[in-house]
Amino acid sequence: MKGLIFAILLVVSPIWPLGANPLPGDPFLIINKKTNEVAFINENRVQTVVGAATGKTGEMTPEGLFTVTVKAIDPYYRKKDIPGGDPRNPLGKRWIGFNARDTDGRTYGIHGTNDPSSIGKYISQGCIRLQNEAVESLYDYIPLGTKILVITTDKSFQQLAIEYGAIK
Repeated sequence: MKGLIFAILLVVSPIWPLGANPLPGDPFLIINKKTNEVAFINENRVQTVVGAATGKTGEMTPEGLFTVTVKAIDPYYRKKDIPGGDPRNPLGKRWIGFNARDTDGRTYGIHGTNDPSSIGKYISQGCIRLQNEAVESLYDYIPLGTKILVITTDKSFQQLAIEYGAIK
């Protein structure tokens, strides 16, 4: 019985790496669908904010707290059989996939784009698009297991990071 209680406490504990919230100081991404912006939080502060594109309709880009499960350089676009690195590839240069709606990180993600004019718009099929340069600069700072919050709100990134434990 003690072992079972310990196992349950370990899984729901805030120190467990797959727990509900990041630890203060750990990398954390926040996507605000209201402003179409992505904030990168690291080392207890908002490091940068970049423009993004999100779903054509509000429900297309799922909201919640997710975990990065897949990363890829020059991702393959399977819907149209376009290889990575091809200028026609709508996923751009990087893919940071997360486990929204019980998927494995290959359905929803933060990725680059071959259409820079789409940034700031509600235009995607559910993913979060960034300029290629932006997603490339973030890519190495986002390890597997990083928490991603997708939300529609008037709150600041600072407020959200504090609320979700990414900033002390």
